[in-house]
Amino acid sequence: MSDVIEPGLELLERQNRFVSDHFRRIFVQIYHLVQNVADAQDLTQEAFIKALQHQEQLKDGQKAAQWLSRIATNTAIDFLRRSSRATFSELEDAFESNSETPEQILLRSEHREYLEDGLRLLSPRERAALIMRDVEGLPAEEVAQRLNCSKATVRSHIANGRTKFRRYMEKRKR
Repeated sequence: MSDVIEPGLELLERQNRFVSDHFRRIFVQIYHLVQNVADAQDLTQEAFIKALQHQEQLKDGQKAAQWLSRIATNTAIDFLRRSSRATFSELEDAFESNSETPEQILLRSEHREYLEDGLRLLSPRERAALIMRDVEGLPAEEVAQRLNCSKATVRSHIANGRTKFRRYMEKRKR
């Protein structure tokens, strides 16, 4: 009887380790795309459920991590398409310290709103490519893998996103 239980426990332990090893990274990746803590939490859970349904993909750790990143990105992009809007909330609210003055909090909030407004102008794929490349510092090859497209398409998304964002910033300065 212990032979029957052991493989199940081993599988459960491997799944728990996989989730704990990648949870924070996937949450942050999704949050950068959807800009809302509650949605990012739900989408992170959805991405892991999708990944864990395909145990055969989890054998090779490095490939599994890349595969999970692609699932997470696609899950977030699909969500943004379905909702046809992005809702934003403060990630720092969960971790906010009391060391800031009210003026500093207000300035930080205004700055974040300014950036979020600019990101809303981008398509979900432009936003995803721009954030992965410019914020997370991923190479174009990895961004292309995560978005399941060519490097040329990634470069186009990034260039279009930067152009839209630059125009938005120029308008705000006037």
